[in-house]
Amino acid sequence: MSDLSLSGAVLRGNDKRRYGRQVGVAVAALSLVALTLLSILVGGRGISPATVVNAFFSYDPLSLEHVIVREYRLPRTLLALLCGAGFGVSGALFQAVSRNPLADPGVLGVNAGAAFFVTLTVGLFGWQSISTYIWASFAGAILATSAVYVLGASRRGGVTPVRLVLAGVAISAILGGIGSSITFLNPQAFDAMRMWSVGSVAGRDITVVGTVAPFIASGLCLALVSARSLNAVALGEDLATSLGSNILSARLLAIVAITLLAGASTAAVGPIAFVGLMVPHAVRWFTGPDQRWIIGLTMICAPLLLLAADIAGRLVLYPGELETGIITAFIGGPVLIVLVRRMKVSGL
Repeated sequence: MSDLSLSGAVLRGNDKRRYGRQVGVAVAALSLVALTLLSILVGGRGISPATVVNAFFSYDPLSLEHVIVREYRLPRTLLALLCGAGFGVSGALFQAVSRNPLADPGVLGVNAGAAFFVTLTVGLFGWQSISTYIWASFAGAILATSAVYVLGASRRGGVTPVRLVLAGVAISAILGGIGSSITFLNPQAFDAMRMWSVGSVAGRDITVVGTVAPFIASGLCLALVSARSLNAVALGEDLATSLGSNILSARLLAIVAITLLAGASTAAVGPIAFVGLMVPHAVRWFTGPDQRWIIGLTMICAPLLLLAADIAGRLVLYPGELETGIITAFIGGPVLIVLVRRMKVSGL
């Protein structure tokens, strides 16, 4: 094959992939809009689309159906959108920074650290406000991340994907055990946290949305800013440095974004696991290793997964509900087993 023919084939391949990415983004965005509308319509009480429209444009506080739409279904839908993006993008960043396709804030103990510090503040100080959850969550996320990296790099050979996963599982188990012990010491103080500890978007009001939205939005902006430099990190430290990339600043920026996203999302809805593991993996199979596309599409697909899990939880035990964190665990557990057993995971 001549050089000209080879160049033409490469260009056609690039155009085909670019077109496929654009179609994927359009399909994911339309699906997200559809699930957002469905989330407001579906629940233990059937509400017609006309009533939903009236609840937004002609709100009657004396109407039970209007109250359900505005005070219950709207906040949980917005939280699923925000926290889905938070969990998903933090997982994508973790995978890029560590060059570990099994990395995830849940698997690597970040969510467990955030949840443990929230439990600690409630147990020691009796604080029940989302404003205290936020800062306790951030502190736990930072310390858990630091502990996992220290353990993963403590032996000869430096940090490896297997060591990070093992360290994350160990940290999660330790913090989960201590946190459970604290809740048993004063069960009454933790009654309000039972749904939160499992992971659920239900039962939150619009003030919770307003509290976490700035943190998650800031984290998403930092993730987009760091995407190009993370492409250089994937090449390896030596090659990235030779190309003029500042590896340290790229990693620090990503870690700040991870802390904002995972900390705020965990504070709002609890330690929902596997979203940050599954979605970036699925997106990477479709988009290739470009972090700009991975992060951008994960912002759409991760809320799609969390909304679908929340809607499924409302229908499985209808007219009761199953918490979102349980649904994602049912899906994520087998996915993690498949990923671990694969001889070759998708490249970073």
